[in-house]
Amino acid sequence: MKKIGIIGAMELEVEALKAKMTIENTVQKASMEFLEGTLNQTEVVIVRSGIGKVNAALCTQILCDLFQVSHIINTGVAGSLKAEINIGDIVASTDALHHDVDARVFGYPLGEVPQMGCLSFAADDHLLNLAVSCCKEVNPDISVYQGRIVSGDQFISDKKVKESLIENFQAFCVEMEGASIAHAAYLNHIPFVIIRAISDKADDSAEMDYPAFEKAAAAHSAALVEHMLPLI
Repeated sequence: MKKIGIIGAMELEVEALKAKMTIENTVQKASMEFLEGTLNQTEVVIVRSGIGKVNAALCTQILCDLFQVSHIINTGVAGSLKAEINIGDIVASTDALHHDVDARVFGYPLGEVPQMGCLSFAADDHLLNLAVSCCKEVNPDISVYQGRIVSGDQFISDKKVKESLIENFQAFCVEMEGASIAHAAYLNHIPFVIIRAISDKADDSAEMDYPAFEKAAAAHSAALVEHMLPLI
């Protein structure tokens, strides 16, 4: 039986989904609150992980161990790394990697975790296709893209750093949790997808744009996730 784990780093990324779900059980673990119940006729566990890669990885492992989720969706906001991807648009992950991992001195490509055997972590094709098709239905006013998402423990607001991420990884957007969720899901053999609504351009305007657009961006992402659930 399917049970979908839904992770948002911040409360605003999951509050709309929590408000619509029927909560049957609440579990406190690792200073996180896991809400178990149903949403759109689907069994779900919704949780705010906290910001950053360690929080995200811990959260994912708890979903696997304690709740035995069958799928994982990470919903939230991100900074755009492509000129054509505008604030408010959605990126669904084809794959994810850690942009702040650097073991090149040992012969690994930039971004590859040593001894993992892969540079990036591939999203589930079915979840990816669902995310794209559902986004077109529920968010017809914005564009949806499929592409690589990169993560690191830093908020990107410097044009030079943004340019290096584009050059090194050909990524579509950047944030702070997705690669760790993808990494943990990969190790546990759990299908996943990362859904990111664009809140800023990850450049010198990011500090100004992010507070203004984060709530609307998160709402786009949450609406998409809710619509996906019965179709998984």
